[in-house]
Amino acid sequence: MRLFEIFPISKKEKKKIIIKENQRKGKMAEDIVKMKYLLHGYEVERTGKGHDFRVRKRDLFTGKVTESKVIEVKSGRAKLSKLQQKIKKRKKNYKVERVEPIFY
Repeated sequence: MRLFEIFPISKKEKKKIIIKENQRKGKMAEDIVKMKYLLHGYEVERTGKGHDFRVRKRDLFTGKVTESKVIEVKSGRAKLSKLQQKIKKRKKNYKVERVEPIFY
């Protein structure tokens, strides 16, 4: 139950609360996915628009990159933006990681 469901507040304030809550959930989802890739031996790098991370796996002996992907993290039922859809069609190494809200 959200705080504004108990106490009456303006629509503007309600929207601010929801946006903050969604940002918090998104950040938690990103942290979960980042930790998952780090634990599987990937290098994780934060990227710009269209995706959240670039992950690389290197050969232990040669240091050469053996696998590279760009990751977009989504929590719950969040949808891809138009830019993200466009990039997903264009890049074969684009992966959308969905994190279901368990502990939000």
